[in-house]
Amino acid sequence: MWWKNAVFYEIYLASFADSNGDGIGDIDGVREKLPYLKEAGIDALWLTPFYPSPRVDNGYDVSDYCAVDPQYGCLENFQSLLEEAHALSIKVIIDVVFNHTSTAHPWFIESSASLESAKRDWYIWRDQPTNWESFFGGSAWKLDQRTNQYYYHSFAEEQADLNWRNPEVKQAIYDVLSFWLAIGVDGFRFDVINNLTVSDTFVDNPIGADGKQVHLYDVNQPGVMAVLKEMNQWLKTVDPDIFTVAEISSDQLSVISSYVEEAGFDTAFNFNLGSIEDLDLKLLTHEFQEMNARNYLPTLFFNSHDMSRSWNRLAREDRGTYELLSVFLLINRGVPFLFQGEEQGVGDYLPSHISEIRDIQAKNKYYEQCLFVETQQALLFANEVNRDRSRGMIPWGASQQTGWIGSSPINPEGELISSVYQELIRLRKAEGPFQVVTNIQLENGCIRYQVEHLSVVLNFSDLSVKQNISKKVQTIYGKGVLSEDRQWVQVPPKSCWIGKEEQ
Repeated sequence: MWWKNAVFYEIYLASFADSNGDGIGDIDGVREKLPYLKEAGIDALWLTPFYPSPRVDNGYDVSDYCAVDPQYGCLENFQSLLEEAHALSIKVIIDVVFNHTSTAHPWFIESSASLESAKRDWYIWRDQPTNWESFFGGSAWKLDQRTNQYYYHSFAEEQADLNWRNPEVKQAIYDVLSFWLAIGVDGFRFDVINNLTVSDTFVDNPIGADGKQVHLYDVNQPGVMAVLKEMNQWLKTVDPDIFTVAEISSDQLSVISSYVEEAGFDTAFNFNLGSIEDLDLKLLTHEFQEMNARNYLPTLFFNSHDMSRSWNRLAREDRGTYELLSVFLLINRGVPFLFQGEEQGVGDYLPSHISEIRDIQAKNKYYEQCLFVETQQALLFANEVNRDRSRGMIPWGASQQTGWIGSSPINPEGELISSVYQELIRLRKAEGPFQVVTNIQLENGCIRYQVEHLSVVLNFSDLSVKQNISKKVQTIYGKGVLSEDRQWVQVPPKSCWIGKEEQ
């Protein structure tokens, strides 16, 4: 399959490239950057939601699944993007948000109109709520005064969860997928797909020892695997080459893997590795080993639109560490996903005032904390969970206009970092595909592994490290110095070495 050796590039559309000067990234902005992306070695784009939306959750509250929000362009712009990307042999996958719709979606408007509405059962309505909490804070149930019933929203109250027990809902979603397949998209990223409500058993969630609610009954519900397996089987019947990747709201590998092994997605986002908070080499190595014990290809990423950028979070603004992480992503078994600006070493955007925050999750945290602490302290708490950190406008040049959100900081070493990414992607394509990883080890601050015919040593330590070599190899990348008898290699601090077995 085409995706098994592809390098993906996530585009958070509103912040990527603004073609018309209105301060909002758009589809034509992506079109203008296609030559740049091709030169960088990108094989596939993942576009975050571009559908009409009130943007309570920056587009993840969809009010029309089969249209383009005018701020991003129109359907013809999207079709042109597809055509031009395909002409450059770049695939395009799109984000689909089927756990919930906006409360401004016509389906919900009809559902909420009366108890007798034909679409009443398209959403989850109850006379009495459970104790389930929203992942954005507060109760996950909202009382609708018109019908005196509560509807369920696992995220913002403007994001009402669909009722996947209803076969009409399932068919409507299949129709949406068919619409985009007919236009020519190459795959789908399924947002929080394990949150689907497919059960009619509503039991209060338990409270953990830390006093926080354990989301035991509102995610990974019984029956969800069967629903998703059927959908994936249907998709592959329509087009076997369609790529599907699941976002699972968990950092537990067993949970993430089950949606590939049981529900039939091609792969899923490995938050067990990608979202680690600090550069913990023991944890990184352990998760790497566990991922490679699975039969399917895992995803490899350290950045996305939902987390602090790895330049700050993991590398702590150290270029050597950052480049070692890029080697790990690209010269490895798995499907790498880069996030816009990552290849330039772009760092976190940090709002300095509540008025600069766009993320609803951070806003909720700020106002919650304002009940207990001063505003500046509340802002610090808000920025700890603020997804805006990775969503700043990409700084393409000094002429860039003020955007809907502030710009990400420019990395003065950005050009050097970009050249490293390009070189590694070329190396990946020359030596891949990588299907087998063996001999994963961590010793003296070095992660080393064998991927196919390549030996990889990543020295994260501040000391030069000597590593023994068991096979005859030649150096093909990095700063390591191979001994004359080729029995060992000396790798400088914060550097890598890649050797290739002689044939």
